[in-house]
Amino acid sequence: MATTRTANAVWEGELLTGSGVVALASSGVGEFPVSWPSRAEAPDGRTSPEELIAAAHASCFSMALSFGLAGAGTPPRRLDTQADVTFQPGTGITGIHLTVRGDVPGVDEAAFVAAAEDAKANCPVSQALAGTSITLTASLA
Repeated sequence: MATTRTANAVWEGELLTGSGVVALASSGVGEFPVSWPSRAEAPDGRTSPEELIAAAHASCFSMALSFGLAGAGTPPRRLDTQADVTFQPGTGITGIHLTVRGDVPGVDEAAFVAAAEDAKANCPVSQALAGTSITLTASLA
């Protein structure tokens, strides 16, 4: 069964001096202020599209890796994933780096890295971002 999730953004003013708010409408868990400086300079308590993409990618990748490991008979106790999305003003998103450390009983480092590479290639967010360079560092805790 397909699902649709919704977020809303309201922007006021010009790009460099304006600001906005992103709301996670489907879940209702919050509103997050955004601005150009938070995107291209310092966050200063605001988020950016790239940070939201990083959150989506880290969570999707973790779910995919958990699913793959459990399917192989070695469910993880814990996966700690960080996604770093690099944004270059004037160019756009230039790359994404995923870093994952896993606590996975019964798995050696090589099998964990292979499962992480598979999750990187096959999680829906990675597939949606297929035109972007995505790199990975995976290790066991």
